[in-house]
Amino acid sequence: MKKLSRKEEELMQVIWDLEKAFVKDAIEHLPDPKPHYNTIATLMKRLEDKGFLAHHEYGGSYEYYPIVGKESYKHTFMKKVLNTFFDNSYLNMLAYFAKEEKISPDEMKQLVKMIEKDKN
Repeated sequence: MKKLSRKEEELMQVIWDLEKAFVKDAIEHLPDPKPHYNTIATLMKRLEDKGFLAHHEYGGSYEYYPIVGKESYKHTFMKKVLNTFFDNSYLNMLAYFAKEEKISPDEMKQLVKMIEKDKN
């Protein structure tokens, strides 16, 4: 799976949320300042070329829809982060967040309960 730029990821988030979108629909759901129509049209075409989107054509207008799911992309992205920054160790990743105080002891306990529940 090809890597997406920050702007491509932002646009994919919108399309995943909407499930399908014309360029104007996507623009409406992007934060201000709104990008130019041609910018988003180009990004959508690029995402289609990368295999993330496909489209239906309606009289010359393209309605895009995702062909790569959000969960699939998240899985691939997180595996790469885990491998690149944490030596492919979930323990190292969790330790990082604990040391950075991004996860509290209570949240860590909740996480352990979630893992135990999923294992049973």
